[in-house]
Amino acid sequence: MPLPPLIEIVPLTVPVEAAITVPGSKSITNRALVLAVLADGEVTLRGALWSEDTQVMTEALRRMGFDLRIEPDPHESCNRQITVQGQNGRIPRTGTPREPLELFVGNAGTAARFLAALCCLGQGSYRLSGVPRMHERPQAALFRGLRELGYVVDSPNDHLPAVIVGPARKAEGGTRCCTISIEESSQFASALLLCSRTADWKVNLVGENAEESPYVVMTQEMLEVFPHGGGVFPVEPDASSGSYFWGAGWLAARLAPDGNRGAQSGLPVRVRNWPSSGWQIDADFPNFLPLPAKISREDQLGDGIMTAIVLAADRQAARGWGGAGASGAIQFTDLGRLRVQECERVAALRTELTKCGATVVETGDTLAIHPSALHGAEIETYNDHRMAMCFAILGLKVPGLRIQNPACVKKTFPNFFQKLAAPPPEGLGAAILDGHTGRRLDVKELFAE
Repeated sequence: MPLPPLIEIVPLTVPVEAAITVPGSKSITNRALVLAVLADGEVTLRGALWSEDTQVMTEALRRMGFDLRIEPDPHESCNRQITVQGQNGRIPRTGTPREPLELFVGNAGTAARFLAALCCLGQGSYRLSGVPRMHERPQAALFRGLRELGYVVDSPNDHLPAVIVGPARKAEGGTRCCTISIEESSQFASALLLCSRTADWKVNLVGENAEESPYVVMTQEMLEVFPHGGGVFPVEPDASSGSYFWGAGWLAARLAPDGNRGAQSGLPVRVRNWPSSGWQIDADFPNFLPLPAKISREDQLGDGIMTAIVLAADRQAARGWGGAGASGAIQFTDLGRLRVQECERVAALRTELTKCGATVVETGDTLAIHPSALHGAEIETYNDHRMAMCFAILGLKVPGLRIQNPACVKKTFPNFFQKLAAPPPEGLGAAILDGHTGRRLDVKELFAE
């Protein structure tokens, strides 16, 4: 039974202690899939995320002729063990100029960007397309880089849909070189870096602190440790997905007898097997509780900053913040990239928090959040998984908060609402209602598909 189109989150009223398992990292899974098909041997990915974003990637790779075996994961229902027969840089299946091989990427930015680079290693034509929002998202810098490397990228407006043709024309002097800007997305650089070892590309990065961009560093370090000759590669849990439950832990701590448990080590909700590789910027999220006066999206948090923004809006949750406290504003800076993701997230956060009674000031790419007395509202999710999840966490504190289109969480975390509703310690034990009938939904009804 599918999730209803509208649900209501009932606030927690009693203390809860839980240890939550979250699915594998989307960023690591889709990078690892590309590296696995390029490997010279069989690679097994353990703990790989199984959600809409990784499913469109695996389906595209299968359409390109790669052999992938998908098996259940014994520890997490939204993970899989994926065994890939690497082809050592060969793309088994291609299309023709008249009939390019069609590859659908949905609204998965990683799939769209990584596959664009991978297609260049083929010996034919490929057409990449997605949902309408993906056709609005930036691609131009990546396409310029691929053309600089000598490949044909046919896109009238430098967006998807696009036709990509390999192989490249011969480079003067041997190694092909390009310069890529990460101003709009670091995924452009990662796409090229993932294939550079096989394709013998030299990729020069530009943009502020380009070489230190967290997701570029993730890609570079994965290239160093990945079993390119075959082997096993573990995928760690998704830190951005874990941020919701650290946030829930902060709210649950307000219900504890002392009502003011502050350090993350003392929170009653924790995430199992918390990432320790240093690859995911949001692995630092627990260290930002209590929230400081200012947090940057550039080099302090990734998409987990959305969880922090929503938490900052509630006056009672703000008790004990280390920065502005309950009376002043908390500044969230360098949010420009949020504007070109699954939705225009800066505007979406401002709009929906304002509906709930928050005082939010948008100045350039900064949001100033004034902790406020919040009330319930019907939240538009803009078909954005992270909007649905971070506002659902707010609903654990604010009565009457209803979420439209909750099934959009299938993009990265299909069993998210099941984790909220499952009895402790595996879940939070929250009641989730059908937003139209008021009926309490059973855990098995809360899977997003």
